[in-house]
Amino acid sequence: MRLLRGEFTKTMFQKRTYFGWAGLTAIPIIMVLALALSSKKPGPGEGPPFFSQAVHNGMFIPLAAIAALSFFLLPLVASMAGSFPLAGEAEQGTIKTWLVHPVSRGGVLLSKWVVAVFYVVIGMTLVAAAGLAAGGIAFGIHPVALLFGGSVSVAHGLWLTLLAYLIILAATICVVSLAMFFSTLANSSLTAAVGALVVFIVMQILGSFSLFDFLKPYLFTSHTDAWQNLFSRPIVWHPIYTALLTFGVYVVALTGAAWAVFRRKDVLV
Repeated sequence: MRLLRGEFTKTMFQKRTYFGWAGLTAIPIIMVLALALSSKKPGPGEGPPFFSQAVHNGMFIPLAAIAALSFFLLPLVASMAGSFPLAGEAEQGTIKTWLVHPVSRGGVLLSKWVVAVFYVVIGMTLVAAAGLAAGGIAFGIHPVALLFGGSVSVAHGLWLTLLAYLIILAATICVVSLAMFFSTLANSSLTAAVGALVVFIVMQILGSFSLFDFLKPYLFTSHTDAWQNLFSRPIVWHPIYTALLTFGVYVVALTGAAWAVFRRKDVLV
């Protein structure tokens, strides 16, 4: 707990923490302003998922916002959150202070990973809250229309939105873990963040070509839209279970690899 408190305190006293959160929070607000002030409303299939439905129901703003963010900005924030706690301290030389104390290197690594994930959780919570508030003011809060007909109550819609965010969070934790792994290899937070983001983009590109269809089941980026199955009736659970299993394998493998490297890392580096 002492390690977690120390990491969380450091995170809360850094300006980039609030810049990242502010950037994420601004997206749903900008989206609402654009939709409310635009003379031409988006048609079906235009923009991120649920974008066209958002002009009729503010409940869809958090979903449209997180769908848009999950393509680049959210992975960018996650890669920065995962890379700086370790590689940033290596750059500044303060990692030596951690490693010469009688603390487990696994504990140090885990505390930094947990705080990085918590940082992403707060950012996503701000997106949902800002989207729901701004969308509710601009378009009202109404029962949620499902993808293939029918609707659910506002309370049920909020529950489905929470589940959708948890699935996207699981995918985002893969990026955090990837950045953490790169940060054990490089003593540069920028290198680690860029490396994780490049791998994420390469995976997206591979998944967009039919030539690489044989790879798609093994790329976690191919499962990031599994949450949309929550808004079917009945819910199609198999893609969601597959996505969560894939995310779990990536997180365990990458975090385990990061620990394997970090526990042998030279204290003088």
